[in-house]
Amino acid sequence: MSFRARLTLAYTGFFALALLLLGCGIYFSVRQSLFAGVNRDLWAATRQVRAIFNAGGLEPRRTSSGELGLYLRSEFIKIFNNPNLGAQVFNVQGDLLNSTPNLDGREIPLADGALALGPEDVSTGHLTTREFDGLRMESLVTPLVLDSNNRVVGFLQISRPLKDVEQTLSTLTWILLGGGAIALMLSAAGAALLSSRALKPIDEITRTAQGIARAEDLGQRVPVPPHQDELHRLSVTINDLLARLENLFTTQRRFVADVSHELRTPLAAMQGNLEVLDRGGLKNPDLAAEAVADMRRETARLIRMVNDLLLLAQSDARVQIRNEPLELDTLMLEVYRELRPLAGEVSLRIGSEDQVTVTGDRDRLKQALLNLGVNALQYTPAGGVITLGLEQRDGFALLTVADTGVGISEEDLPHVFERFYRADPSRSRYSGGAGLGLSIVRRVAEAHNGYATVASIPGRGSTFAIWLPLPPGTSPAEPEPMPAEAPELAPATSWAREA
Repeated sequence: MSFRARLTLAYTGFFALALLLLGCGIYFSVRQSLFAGVNRDLWAATRQVRAIFNAGGLEPRRTSSGELGLYLRSEFIKIFNNPNLGAQVFNVQGDLLNSTPNLDGREIPLADGALALGPEDVSTGHLTTREFDGLRMESLVTPLVLDSNNRVVGFLQISRPLKDVEQTLSTLTWILLGGGAIALMLSAAGAALLSSRALKPIDEITRTAQGIARAEDLGQRVPVPPHQDELHRLSVTINDLLARLENLFTTQRRFVADVSHELRTPLAAMQGNLEVLDRGGLKNPDLAAEAVADMRRETARLIRMVNDLLLLAQSDARVQIRNEPLELDTLMLEVYRELRPLAGEVSLRIGSEDQVTVTGDRDRLKQALLNLGVNALQYTPAGGVITLGLEQRDGFALLTVADTGVGISEEDLPHVFERFYRADPSRSRYSGGAGLGLSIVRRVAEAHNGYATVASIPGRGSTFAIWLPLPPGTSPAEPEPMPAEAPELAPATSWAREA
């Protein structure tokens, strides 16, 4: 069964239950009201007949034994004339004395239990419902009491047929059943129509998703409804998901292609050197030594690339890093000493140097800072200056590497942090690296709940920065000014060249 059919049935079922409860409530309310009206009519007639008797229908008279009794002039009851009500007078033995003319002489028996009524039952009476000659009626019996000695001298019975009440309730029942059936059919049709219109955007989303799956085209998007409702949010969410999937698949394909290309180059070089050795190169010591040196260099390059890829994979998998107190100024000095032999004709300096302690992984942070230093050395010409700096700023420890190199163009800034990206594709891989250095820098910064930034001006140089949050309670230090050789650029949340 489709969701649309289930929704229609559920709505119709709830509506039917509501109609049933409403119909029962209406029926019993009307029934209670009708019987309360019958009760009021019976009491009103009782008071009226009593008023007639009090006006002359009851006379005290002495009996043969000399006691004072009540003489009932029963003909006075004939004065009462109500076509819907019948009045009867009975003696204390339950024998009928007289009745109103509209009963046509029919004797309606005194209700059971009426003879047990006493003077105290004048205001309450005895109410009963029974059937007489195929007609249901309700009767009210009250005692006739002599005021002088508080003695019951007779009984007054007022009866009313319930035919009109039963007809009214029957008519109401058919109205409720017929109206409920019509309302249910209309509600079912309306629910089917509304569910069809409400689920139409979902059908469009489903067809679009099926088209995307068949065509394997993640560039398609589902239509977004104009109204700001749940379906609108669902469509926007699905489109965002499709955009992320498209980006992930595109990145994956590019990543696989880049890895294949990067691995193919050193493997091809190693295969060429092996062929040289196989064709007699072993007999030439100089040629053999050169081939072995080339293979060692390519092997080292493969090892570095695999280690970098492993580190990035661990970062993507959120592998837990070590958290231990770390003096960043000591770490920066170590990096400075390791970079100095590689600087050559480039001037390597230390700028601002605050004493800052953070919690983090020493090896990961050192690798990230080394990657920034090596990246700066690769893109800074001879005679240029590279400055390492450390300061506290806005609750962060700020590690900076500023160079006076070639800088980065604006069109390259949004992409240079991507894995295997090179701002200059023609640059040799031996001098330009594999394009994974800055990816590692960003991953390390994010693993420490920080981030990395770069600011650059083409032809003047770049400033890279790693922002690490300071431990709570760290007092801010007065930062030293940046050296004049470094470009004074505001950090931006963009990324620069690969290492």
